[in-house]
Amino acid sequence: MMEKTDNTLPTWARILVEWGPLITFFIANAKGGIFWGTGIFMAATAIALAVSWTFTGKLALVPLIGAVFVVVFGGLTLWLQNETFIKVKVTLVNLLFGTILLSGLAFRKQFLKLVLGEALKMDDEGWRILTLRWGLFFFALALLNEIIWRTVSTDVWVNFKVFGILPITLLFALSQAPLMSRHLIEPGSSSRS
Repeated sequence: MMEKTDNTLPTWARILVEWGPLITFFIANAKGGIFWGTGIFMAATAIALAVSWTFTGKLALVPLIGAVFVVVFGGLTLWLQNETFIKVKVTLVNLLFGTILLSGLAFRKQFLKLVLGEALKMDDEGWRILTLRWGLFFFALALLNEIIWRTVSTDVWVNFKVFGILPITLLFALSQAPLMSRHLIEPGSSSRS
């Protein structure tokens, strides 16, 4: 039995939690179609959450929200035998995250800082700009998903979901590095946070 020394996922478990559901969705869709893919995606998402819970004793908010959307919209897809629901899930999740971030800014709340503040120490202006950029990015990703799923086959959309969204998101995240480095707070300096 593995002894827990902290509340972090081992590397193999983190990869399983982050990539497992998407990879199984892609494979199941290729082998059995969108409805099989959706069912397997739902099961793999539940397993990923269980693995995360087993190792950390908690569930991170963002993956939990994603899992709720997978269950609801995946369930609708299977129940009504209509693939539109699983495709629209991507749009709605991105709209939700974008709305939360931009609404937070309107009320002077920096929700991105709540999620990443332990790992990244920046001044308030840096958090404000980064939150604005991520909020707009989520809206752009929602729009892109709408264009893709409405104009291509389901198999092409699945490829976009698995192999398009993640690289686009990683490239966007990397493009934010200069902003983050300009607004980093050096250890020992005071902050208005």
